[in-house]
Amino acid sequence: MGMFSGKVVVVTGAASGFGEATARRFAGEGADVVVADVNSDRAKEVAASMVANGQSALAVAVDVRMSDEVADMIAAAESAFGGIDVLVNNAGLIRGSGPIEEMAEEDFDLTMSVNVKGTFLGVKHGVPALRRRGGGVILNTASVSALVPRRRSAIYAASKGAVVTMTRALAVDLAPAIRVNCVCPVAAVTRFQEGVSTDPAEVSARLAKTRAAGASIPMKRIARVEVVADAFIYLASPGAGFLTGVVLPVDGGRSAGDPS
Repeated sequence: MGMFSGKVVVVTGAASGFGEATARRFAGEGADVVVADVNSDRAKEVAASMVANGQSALAVAVDVRMSDEVADMIAAAESAFGGIDVLVNNAGLIRGSGPIEEMAEEDFDLTMSVNVKGTFLGVKHGVPALRRRGGGVILNTASVSALVPRRRSAIYAASKGAVVTMTRALAVDLAPAIRVNCVCPVAAVTRFQEGVSTDPAEVSARLAKTRAAGASIPMKRIARVEVVADAFIYLASPGAGFLTGVVLPVDGGRSAGDPS
């Protein structure tokens, strides 16, 4: 028996990174977990490994930009597990960086469609399911970039700023039955950042980038995906039952100020 035994949790972007770590943590606490991702093959691998570990998981392919696919994801969760108690809108991407005048419209459109519209569609289709269970929790993944933007990342920062504001607005709209909170992670070592190449030059470049990111954080290191998962677990737990509209930086102090 775990903290979330008998609860159903849907996590988007769950095939890797923060989403995978979060899905695994909820499953480890006894939840029935929907592992949803546009990468269906990887989602199946993650879900299968959880099932092999004695946990309850279902892989669902979803492009969070597509309303019908998000609706189908929610329907699959209800069909398999009887309802939804926690929805984690985690799917997101970083596309395009540099001077704003050089950014492609296509990068803007894609970033906003995945990061902002994807969150909207998750809520749109998830709220009725949560209400059918008498309430629940919505958790969104924003970014420390929404609080302290980095240079040359205006599009990404704007998209995550929208997620923060949407979270706060929804917390007011959906209370008291549904709590809505978001986490703002700093850079973390994810499957994407680790890469797959073993070329010495590429490995060296990745390590240098990691050290540079850590230097701007007061704790002098970047995050692990597990600490972000821990934050989601807490915000969904009964111990956080009076918390809604919370924007929680999980950033080693990055948003608190310049560590120099």
